[in-house]
Amino acid sequence: MTLIERSFRERIVLVGVVSWPRTLAEVEASLDELGLLVDTAGADEAARVVQVRDAPDPATYLGRGKARELHELCERVDADTVVFDDELSPAQQRNLEKLLGRTAIDRTAVILDIFAQNARSEEGRAQVELALLRYRLPRLRGRGSSLSQQAGGIGTRGPGETQLEVDRRRIMRRITRLEVELAQLESTRRTQRRARRRGSLRGVALVGYTNAGKSTLLNALTDADVLVENRLFATLDPRTRKLELPGGQVVLCSDTVGFVRKLPHQLVESFHSTLEVVGDTDLLVHVVDASAPDPEAQMDAVRTVLAEIGAAEVPEIYAFNKSDRAPVPAARLVASHPGSVACAARTGEGTGELLAAVAEALRASDRTVDLEVPYDRGDVLAALHRLGEVLEQRDAGDVLEIRARLGDEVRRRFAEFAATSRPET
Repeated sequence: MTLIERSFRERIVLVGVVSWPRTLAEVEASLDELGLLVDTAGADEAARVVQVRDAPDPATYLGRGKARELHELCERVDADTVVFDDELSPAQQRNLEKLLGRTAIDRTAVILDIFAQNARSEEGRAQVELALLRYRLPRLRGRGSSLSQQAGGIGTRGPGETQLEVDRRRIMRRITRLEVELAQLESTRRTQRRARRRGSLRGVALVGYTNAGKSTLLNALTDADVLVENRLFATLDPRTRKLELPGGQVVLCSDTVGFVRKLPHQLVESFHSTLEVVGDTDLLVHVVDASAPDPEAQMDAVRTVLAEIGAAEVPEIYAFNKSDRAPVPAARLVASHPGSVACAARTGEGTGELLAAVAEALRASDRTVDLEVPYDRGDVLAALHRLGEVLEQRDAGDVLEIRARLGDEVRRRFAEFAATSRPET
């Protein structure tokens, strides 16, 4: 008999339930994505189980008979952990671990684990720790001994696991300290944003599904030299770079954390200050992986998160990235979303068209104003060319009459030079 050495990586069984309104195909697609998340977290999928039910069982998620079958399957494939596609209640988690004789976690725990591995900055680590503690706090009862072992598996890693060995009161104190720390960091971030706003530079944010290529696109557009990895949630901390558009206008372009289906609400709450950059911007460039099996589903997931963070009303254009590897011609996606652009950030193809689309979208939100600028205010004239679009300029004796297209912030900055003889258009 040949013995096959077992990998040092955890072996995972994935579990999903098909209940109205979800279809079997939707659940299978969700489990495929969960498999990618598990792989990113450092484990291997050993098997998967899908059950069709009217609704998940409130006590065990699966029916008890199916749970016993799942236990037998775990024994056969030598699984360490079972990962469920939907969030488990604390009671469901405890009951399942008793029935299965091994760790039972959900999609939320896997995503939090990935964030814990990828957090690099002080703010990122604090945000992840806060999300982990908020998630684990209601699950402490009856799990003290298992959590104290610190085996390092999915669902147990991350800054803050030692805090879980202490009682609820001390964990609450730690949560409070983290909230204060993040509030101070958020105040600093707001001050920095206000300073940039005083400089009247407009903002563009790259948003999209995780691993859609936002960081690669930021590098292609701005020569930012941002670290790019072909893995989920490689970017947790927002990065902002200056971007020059056709015509010379300079804007601030920010890369953001990727979104995913069922993004844990603990993360949305904890990353609130980081995600504020999305709502506090002039334009969203929604980066879509055109090579994904179902780009439209990923776009819907991103729009759901944008609505949750209050950014649903921010103007948006689509950039269908990885078009050179798309199984379906990206032109079809572009045709179904007017104003969108197909591009390939890895090769630079289409980035010129994207910059032009960004410039046009920003102009569409601008207003045309008439200004009277004294001849000795060359600084004002230079700023108008840098921060907006000068459409017309003529000599009017003691002043220059200028018609320009400006955004709201810039227009307020030059309000003292507004012409009284010609109205705004």
